[in-house]
Amino acid sequence: MTEHEIIKSISKVEGLGGMTLNERLFVCGLIDEFDKALIDDKDKAKKIVELLGIDKPSIEKIVT
Repeated sequence: MTEHEIIKSISKVEGLGGMTLNERLFVCGLIDEFDKALIDDKDKAKKIVELLGIDKPSIEKIVT
């Protein structure tokens, strides 16, 4: 999945701010993409979480 496709998936969902990371990943259809990126491409995993509106300190804790 490209960054453009990820952004497109995220832009279809409103109200992400009140959700947990897992909820955001689920409603955007990105759980599998994120899980795969955690294993194969940490930079992509960080980008997904960043695009979902998670703050930088939390991103560093999530993607290590």
